[in-house]
Amino acid sequence: AGMNGTAIENFVCVIFNVSFMNCTWHAGRTASGDTQYFLYWRTSQKEDFTGCQNYIKDNCGRHTGCIFQNVTIENKRAYFLVNGSRSGQNIQPEDNWLLINCISNYIIVEKLTPPLNVTVNCTETSHRCEIQWQPPRTSHVKRRACFKYEVVIENK
Repeated sequence: AGMNGTAIENFVCVIFNVSFMNCTWHAGRTASGDTQYFLYWRTSQKEDFTGCQNYIKDNCGRHTGCIFQNVTIENKRAYFLVNGSRSGQNIQPEDNWLLINCISNYIIVEKLTPPLNVTVNCTETSHRCEIQWQPPRTSHVKRRACFKYEVVIENK
């Protein structure tokens, strides 16, 4: 249902600082300036939808994004629905179940905080250093095997 070309495009969500999620999209190709979009999401089919309370708007005043706070995605799944209208006519809805994996999904990405409790112990006699840390806090990843690290050592 809805007029062709009015559905959103390039839907992307980024989780940052563990519990904030910023979702953005572009208006559909044939969407006029009076087209308005509304975003809803949930993490299971048993839950009620949560509607956006903090929209990002373009120059026409159309909703083109949303910032969510206190986000938790424990079961690695999220269901998003974007619908709306223009001049009383329905737009094409966009809805998807998105699965969050260790490998970043093209649609949902998490920007991680740095690792926690980094310690460095060096001994001059053996010319060795031991570096230890704890995985960063995340909104959904619990398995340590999901993380890959790169250590850069600079001589000063």
